[in-house]
Amino acid sequence: MTPTSKSPPGGAQDSAGAASDALPDELQEAPPPACVMCFNASDPSGAGGLPGDVATLAAMGAHALPVATSVLMRDSAEVFDHHPIDADAVAEQARTVLQDITVAGWKVGFLGSADAVSVVAEILSDYPDVPLVSYLPNLGWLDEDQAQPYHEAFRELILPATEVLIGNHKTLADFLLPDWDSERPPSARELAVAAGEHGTRFVLVTGIMLPAKGAEQFIDNVLASPQGALAGEKFEMFETSFVGAGDTLSAALAALLASGAELQAAVGEALGFMDQALDAGFRPGMGSVLPDRFFWAMPPGDEDDEMNPPDVDLAPEPPPDPGKGKGPPRRVH
Repeated sequence: MTPTSKSPPGGAQDSAGAASDALPDELQEAPPPACVMCFNASDPSGAGGLPGDVATLAAMGAHALPVATSVLMRDSAEVFDHHPIDADAVAEQARTVLQDITVAGWKVGFLGSADAVSVVAEILSDYPDVPLVSYLPNLGWLDEDQAQPYHEAFRELILPATEVLIGNHKTLADFLLPDWDSERPPSARELAVAAGEHGTRFVLVTGIMLPAKGAEQFIDNVLASPQGALAGEKFEMFETSFVGAGDTLSAALAALLASGAELQAAVGEALGFMDQALDAGFRPGMGSVLPDRFFWAMPPGDEDDEMNPPDVDLAPEPPPDPGKGKGPPRRVH
């Protein structure tokens, strides 16, 4: 085990320090993973919010710095209510950590209230060179008197700092182009133009419905700038209800950008990771299916496993390339 700079408790300190001093400098402490600060709600179902961010970032090899902005009252089917955390408490959580740890990336999810949006934006403004991935969830469950000021604050304060804005096609269209009156839905580029007017550089639009081909229905996921579409991937749609996909995708992209990946390659890898996490999803209760962010940690089962168990290898293997995984993905969304 690689020694760290923290000494063990009690009398072990001196002996541990002596052992550490005897090692070459390059072996004394491994470099830390990229640290990503997540502003998001506490989700007791584990579907999304901070639990989803922490699991996804860990699976992608990054370290999460989770800042709670709200406490959701929800199960695996729906959100019933939420209790926003005081904006000063949100700021204090973040500032305390930032005085100690170097942040390499940001992920913004549901911030709870317009006041919290304001304090988070103030924190982000102090680190303009750190990439920000913002995820806009569907807040249809939120009361209108809360949703309107929240969306206004998010539009004016978070979008200017955002590198990539992620959201479902309909959610982003309602948010960015509320007065859209054409019979056709807005394109990813048109959404990027609307976001760009507030300072956002790119949008990653998910769930774009494509014309059905026989019995098969496909959806598109497109990265776009105001100049046009840049990258994307089409998935086959199945009649399965998921929750937590957007938080998974946005946290995966935040981890990759924090680690220095190029944007278009990172988008492809993050989409592949989300796809396989959904493909391996599970239903823990009576509601929706949740992503399995550690799909790569479990080898595919075999009918003969119980009769002839394989030799146990105690050495853990690193996670595979998210574009590979356990065979061809089912493309379920």
